Amino acid sequence: MDKQKICRIRNVYRAIMALENEFQEAYNVNINEAMLLCTLRDCSGMTSGEIAEQLGLTPSNTSKVITSVEKKALIKRKLDKADKRQMHFALTSKGETLIESMHCSEIKLPNVLSNIVS
Repeated sequence: MDKQKICRIRNVYRAIMALENEFQEAYNVNINEAMLLCTLRDCSGMTSGEIAEQLGLTPSNTSKVITSVEKKALIKRKLDKADKRQMHFALTSKGETLIESMHCSEIKLPNVLSNIVS
């Protein structure tokens, strides 16, 4: 890999870190937590495995994100009626309020990210 590609990757990584810091300051959630909230807004009652697949995270990282958001009282878990080993997750009213208050259009993406997602 040439140096130019490495520098571009570094710039993208820095831009994502800056965006995550802005999210953290504005909404008290990180990017993975925000993506979890968006995912559950669109499809309530998902299992942790389904969430992991949607977010593209490992089961271990998904568990950490779920625990963090649950501690903030933004999601709740429900026991599956048929399979008591299975948990389903949904937004709480606090989580719904937060996700509705997120005005992502107000957060300016760094140029390096704007070019990727546009």
